Amino acid sequence: MTACAIEDGTALAEGSTEGDGSAEATGAGGSAEPEPEPEPSGPVAAGAESAPGEVPAPAAPAETVLPAFTLTADGAYAARLTAAAPVPEPAEGGAPADTAWFAERWTLDGPEPYAVPLPMNQPEEAESQVLPLADGRVLIRRRVAERHTFSLLYPTGPGTGELMLGAVQCDELTLLPPSPDGVSAYALSVGEYSTALWRVAGGASGPEHVANLPGRCSGGVWLDRAGRLLALDREPAGGGPVKAVAVDLGRGAEMTPLLQITPDSNDRLLLADPDSGLLLIRSDAPGHDRLGWGVLGSCLPVRFPECLRLPDCAVKPFAVQPGQMLMPESCAVALRIDGAAGSWVGVWRPAGRRLHQLAAPGGWLAGSGVWSRDGVLKLPYADGETACAVALLEMPEEVKPADGPGCGESGTQPSAALAPPPVCTPVPLGQAPLMGRTAPD
Repeated sequence: MTACAIEDGTALAEGSTEGDGSAEATGAGGSAEPEPEPEPSGPVAAGAESAPGEVPAPAAPAETVLPAFTLTADGAYAARLTAAAPVPEPAEGGAPADTAWFAERWTLDGPEPYAVPLPMNQPEEAESQVLPLADGRVLIRRRVAERHTFSLLYPTGPGTGELMLGAVQCDELTLLPPSPDGVSAYALSVGEYSTALWRVAGGASGPEHVANLPGRCSGGVWLDRAGRLLALDREPAGGGPVKAVAVDLGRGAEMTPLLQITPDSNDRLLLADPDSGLLLIRSDAPGHDRLGWGVLGSCLPVRFPECLRLPDCAVKPFAVQPGQMLMPESCAVALRIDGAAGSWVGVWRPAGRRLHQLAAPGGWLAGSGVWSRDGVLKLPYADGETACAVALLEMPEEVKPADGPGCGESGTQPSAALAPPPVCTPVPLGQAPLMGRTAPD
């Protein structure tokens, strides 16, 4: 089941596209009115006075460590590339010194977080990607000429062990977010007419070509906890609006429509919570790009809360509170906010009236974090004094404002003017891999 079309309920019906995005592997061992209803409490602007009990947005950017910091689906491990010891300054007139990078694994499920460096005999390139697995090993993708090689890194005594998995020969290849099964890792290679889906770890022998998916696919959001249902943002090969689709890896990578708010809108899935069915969506259906939310399998309209619309800021969700079975409106959502003042944290519930803006810890690995089941947000950071640490933030209590005209008590009004809900037909998803997921047993 999917978030349904909010206007006419029509399903995405695109013809198949032709083309081959495959590559060679080598093994080794919608709303009728776009403008939203105003909400009684708007966001706190960066640098403005905060509400009581909230930390003001920072006046200076929080330190951001690049490349990206990636967590496992359960938040137990994380991995990143980090800079080695400073390289000596070159002699006058010499070439500038390059930063030397190495992989680092963080363990976050113990009493105290700690980091384990995984350096090799030579430094890594900054464009390499790392992905943590549930057993503590770290998958690394390296670019070697026209090939992408894959290895598993793990600590062994004072050094680093490496298990070579194989290589994929193609121009570009990008790792998808860690699979919820904790064992598998997948990657996309986008071609002119199709996208090759690869299983690069967790298979029987090296990288395995799973399927060629029609169109140009990007993104990557897992819809279940078994690592079977994968959502991708798909652009038709001949051009056209981007629509989120679901790929069932248990049925030969069968692709079925997932989101269509209006026929011509670009509808991307940013985040999903398998427990509650909450979906975080970015769409231009309201007339321009907006952040909205819906529920997997629901016939209710996708909503675009005004409080998630911040002038001159980019807002992106990065974590949803798990364990809220069948209660999507109660899930706490963490969002990264980027503005002229730097990066800070927003926390919000669909049932709430406002976006709470909180200062991030110095050295926050911006855009990373995980919620506990009881609503505590863990934010990893590394500053000049601490090489590996986690800051804990709690969701502020919601204060119910006085009801204003046109505001329902739940605070979950859709972005259209209030009106009787239209008759709505959900977009089908292959006769049911997700049917009944949000219904009680």
